Amino acid sequence: MLIMEANNSNVSRAEELKLLANEAYKAHKFAQAIDLYTQAIEVNSQNAVYWANRSIAHLKLEEYGSAIQDASKAIEVDPKYSKGYYRRGAAYLAMGKFKEALKDFQQVKRISPNDPDATKKLKECEKAVMKLKFAEAISVPESERRPVADSINYRSIDVEPQYSGARIEGDVVTLDFVKKMMDDFKHQKNLHQRYAFQIVLQTKEMLQALPSLVDINVPKGNHFTVCGDVHGQFYDLLNIFELNGLPSEENPYLFNGDFVDRGSFSLEVILTLFAFKCMSPSAIYLARGNHESKSMNRIYGFEGEVQSKLSEKFVELFAEVFCCLPLAHVINGKVFVVHGGLFSVDGVKLSDIRAINRFCEPPEEGLMCELLWSDPQPTPGRGPSKRGVGLSFGGDVTKRFLQENNLDLVVRSHEVKDEGYEIEHDGKLITVFSAPNYCDQMGNKGAFIRFEAPDLKPNIVTFSAVDHPDVKPMAYANNFLRLFQ
Repeated sequence: MLIMEANNSNVSRAEELKLLANEAYKAHKFAQAIDLYTQAIEVNSQNAVYWANRSIAHLKLEEYGSAIQDASKAIEVDPKYSKGYYRRGAAYLAMGKFKEALKDFQQVKRISPNDPDATKKLKECEKAVMKLKFAEAISVPESERRPVADSINYRSIDVEPQYSGARIEGDVVTLDFVKKMMDDFKHQKNLHQRYAFQIVLQTKEMLQALPSLVDINVPKGNHFTVCGDVHGQFYDLLNIFELNGLPSEENPYLFNGDFVDRGSFSLEVILTLFAFKCMSPSAIYLARGNHESKSMNRIYGFEGEVQSKLSEKFVELFAEVFCCLPLAHVINGKVFVVHGGLFSVDGVKLSDIRAINRFCEPPEEGLMCELLWSDPQPTPGRGPSKRGVGLSFGGDVTKRFLQENNLDLVVRSHEVKDEGYEIEHDGKLITVFSAPNYCDQMGNKGAFIRFEAPDLKPNIVTFSAVDHPDVKPMAYANNFLRLFQ
């Protein structure tokens, strides 16, 4: 009798925790929801719903590896629980693993043959797999592919007399042009293709001449600003410039990857950053993020946005330019700045990063992959990535990397933080994220870091989201992914 009462008590307590977690999830407090679902699982691990619910909370935080693990556990607990397959399929889709996703949605359909939502998602997944197979069938081998940049002569493109937008006179991108272009973008006007080609091609030429690890020198008495992910939130980018001034040689910036995707003004963001680079190369530095890649852009909106606002040729051109972006920066030999994080092995030197041949789509393992994808963890050592790509690394890994390379600090981005930043690993690692109210739903602040030379003490500035036109995030994303938003 006592055992039965204890079991009933556990079931009741687990249900209470689940309901609290559901409320946190509805309030978009996804990390809190994960914590509460975890407590429910600790009380009663044989309820598939708890695992599947925690899986979807991980999905919201883009922790796709953890989402797959939890969904798989839900399936293990109850092989006939359709939501387990559903959540796992959604996570596979988000990672671009369409064939694995298709298997899960086929299973959902078998379990729930009359569910119209399952039918709809299965059809979208089948279309995505067919599209992928077709693309693979017609693709030209990399060795035979001619860069699209080589086929473009922007000077031969006529500008129609009725075009009233920003114009570049000759070859020089001026501050007046960039200001006019930003104002046009603010009012949802497009830039003429001629000038878009000019900006992107000039940026490509500059970026491909840089090393994979760029050294930045900030003279004594000067300052330098590092921004994290912007993710197509153009109006928040304008707000950063309002708060901290426009990029210039006296007011230089580093944007630390993930300029595009998710937000639906990614083209405006990337053309603005590239235009400043053309105007003054030392006014702005740009690092590659995991979203500066074909696979991410195909899923999360940038490809569709570029096709809608410019043309298919620009999709290929941006992909080529993204392969030229440097992978990391070092400020005054002391601050290491990278989009993702550190490595699966000790002993990596800055010279190893300089030696990376970055002119390719990001691989799924190795130093380049880890620079773009890895995340810090609170515990020592290394662990599997919650994203399913890269790894998690502890404070001891950060400390050894800094010591071995005579550095003081790691600055990275890649993760939403409630306050726009987080200081970890005994103050030796700072995450900075510059897309406030990410995807119009996370409620987070944005942040940037100002470093003053010579001591390079980080001064963190936080800010809230500003209003933007009524265009939802992911407006240009693939249909199948929008179904899961």
